[in-house]
Amino acid sequence: MKLSEEIFAIKLYELEQQFGKLQSQLYICQQQDHSKIKQQLRNITDEYLENELLLKKSAAGSRSSTVTLLAEAQEEYLRKTRTILNQQLAKQKTLEEQAEIAALYAEYAIDFAIHSMKNALIAALKAIDIQMEIEESILNQQIEREELK
Repeated sequence: MKLSEEIFAIKLYELEQQFGKLQSQLYICQQQDHSKIKQQLRNITDEYLENELLLKKSAAGSRSSTVTLLAEAQEEYLRKTRTILNQQLAKQKTLEEQAEIAALYAEYAIDFAIHSMKNALIAALKAIDIQMEIEESILNQQIEREELK
């Protein structure tokens, strides 16, 4: 069970670091002028696309069909949400309407991130539960063998 616990600890640390970075960037950006916001948007978009490529490469190199299927599902979700956002923005006639759509999308993305964290917790607990079942089964088998002696 140690390995899973270590992996989860590492992933939680990464999540915490990314959340802190997001929080700081949003706070700082709210204090900046428009040109700096545009530059920050370009930088974050580039970083996002780079991370997306790394995830695709990692999934493609994985021996696990589960990882490949999960990566494909995530890619499809991201593609669909981007398409929806771009279509909705294109339909708006004013910048105010576009700003509202972009803010709604951001709010939804944050809500989805919260939901994703809960989903990650469920998956982690399921992995821990299964590992504990294995350990209990092994222990029970050992006890049964001892009793037969």
